[in-house]
Amino acid sequence: ICNMEKQVLESSEERTFQYQDSLPSLPVPPLDESLSKYLDAVKPFLNQEEYQRTEDIVQKFENGIGKELHQKLLERAKMRRNWLEDWWLNVAYLDLRISTQIHCNMGGPGPYIEHCWPPKEGTQIDRACVNIWHTLKYWDLLRTEKVAIERSGNTVLDMNQFRMLFCTCKIPGLTRDSLGSYFKTEAEGECPSHLIVLCRGRVFAFDAMHEGSMLTPPEIFRQLTYIQKRCYSEPDGPGLAALTSNERTKWAELREYLIHLDPKNLTLLEKIQRSLFVVGLDDSSPHATPEDYTELTRLGLTGDPTARWGDKSYNSIFFSNGTCSAFCDHSPFDAMALITMLSYAEKKIIENEGRWKGSDNVRNIPWPEELVFTVDTKIMNEIGCTKELYYKKVSDLQLVSYAFTSFGKALIRKRKLHPDTFVQLALQLAYYKCHGRPGCCYETAMTRRFYHGRTETIRPCTVEAVEWCKSMLDPSESNYQRLQLMHKAFAKHNKMRKECENGKGFDRHLLGLLLIAQEQGLPVPELYGDKAFTASGGGGNFVLSTSLTGYTRFSGAALPMVQHGYGFFYSIRDDRIITSCSSWKSCPETDAEVLCRTLFQCFHDVLQLIITAQL
Repeated sequence: ICNMEKQVLESSEERTFQYQDSLPSLPVPPLDESLSKYLDAVKPFLNQEEYQRTEDIVQKFENGIGKELHQKLLERAKMRRNWLEDWWLNVAYLDLRISTQIHCNMGGPGPYIEHCWPPKEGTQIDRACVNIWHTLKYWDLLRTEKVAIERSGNTVLDMNQFRMLFCTCKIPGLTRDSLGSYFKTEAEGECPSHLIVLCRGRVFAFDAMHEGSMLTPPEIFRQLTYIQKRCYSEPDGPGLAALTSNERTKWAELREYLIHLDPKNLTLLEKIQRSLFVVGLDDSSPHATPEDYTELTRLGLTGDPTARWGDKSYNSIFFSNGTCSAFCDHSPFDAMALITMLSYAEKKIIENEGRWKGSDNVRNIPWPEELVFTVDTKIMNEIGCTKELYYKKVSDLQLVSYAFTSFGKALIRKRKLHPDTFVQLALQLAYYKCHGRPGCCYETAMTRRFYHGRTETIRPCTVEAVEWCKSMLDPSESNYQRLQLMHKAFAKHNKMRKECENGKGFDRHLLGLLLIAQEQGLPVPELYGDKAFTASGGGGNFVLSTSLTGYTRFSGAALPMVQHGYGFFYSIRDDRIITSCSSWKSCPETDAEVLCRTLFQCFHDVLQLIITAQL
């Protein structure tokens, strides 16, 4: 009877991936709905005459080629559970030929400086081994499917992205990259269990398991200390990891060259690809305070290119003053999967006061092995050029990451407003103040209630938002009028978010129709060549590229989508809002620092408006 009880117990516990097969397919929205939403979205960027022209183009599209393409898209959707998945992976990530490490990777600072681990020299390895151990525990939970299934209300969300956190790597190709993922659950079979450590231009590997059980923090400490001692007492290595920061075709050619130079190099590259994740030991000591994450965020995102493997789905970078950062290739997952894992580790670190409270016993485990690549003068020269190019590019980046500490989610909710919408509309106002015109904006919505769903675009720069911004800047407007317009703008944004999360956005739909046309060898429909399409952000032209990193202590950063744009990440906590804003110094009209400071003023303005109007 005990055995039966045990079985019942086990089967009543949800397994991480158990609902994957019962998730609904990604829907294709009706064509007329998508097109009317599109027309609404382009309005703020056109005058009457231009809008009239766009309306004609859209109508022609809807009754002509658009109808045919939509039919073909519906047929594609019948054949697969997610009609967008392969397309999105290719078009948004794997087909890109620019340096994805610089332009597409995402990163974020560890918030440990706020509690257990203030910056302190000499703590790098101590903290790294505790952090790594908790991350390995999470890997173990995933392997045994004990990671809690995420839900939105009562709706189960797709958990597929979590498989990509470990043992996943992008592999450069001459015209298109590919994604290698070697993770397996226990039920599925063997899974790689080694870690890669990058330090002073050298590459080391060691297994995270020994005789069937995981290495403990003291054992990881022994391995990392061995690596560091060797690197500090011997000459620097070639810094091969820097090559991942190249433009993709160039990196693919160099990788081919490396393999021809010595087939052993392929074995070593595969060892990096298959590894659990990459640990980077970086010699810098970024300044960081709970109110100012700027330097830590900047170095996490664009620091030493030899201490990170840009194609790896997860790099955990530890700096010499005990601060740390995550750095990830964006193609296999979106930020929220990463944040869920990092929040788990943070919770455990806080529970244990940042220390290891178990046994200090260290087993006799094999020392780390160094992965020594065969290189020649050509490769050495290429590494040199790559580093030079990398530093030149990232030195053009302006990035600030500040905490707004006057209020946060608690007060915004108390005023019955949605915190995310609050930030987005304040950002619209800040952009309008800085630039004197509406800023087309991309906000990420997640579509994970559908099978393998990832994202849809919310476009926060609505007619309603612009009307409200104008009223805020018009001294003759009454507060009552401003408040009415604000509530309209809030309602519109909340409605759009809901629609996007339910697969009723229009950006991915329009992309699908364009890709069908391309696959059929048809000319690009006029809709996509129209000024309105680009001016409103279509085709990757959003001047504000934004993302909420949730309601946790983790904030992130990403680079602008366009040369004259901004990257804007924010996390909203009970008592504060952490923002990261990036722009390019070489663009005279953008200034991340100014936009961020203006935004903080706008937070006050919006709250003030509500308070004044409610008196």
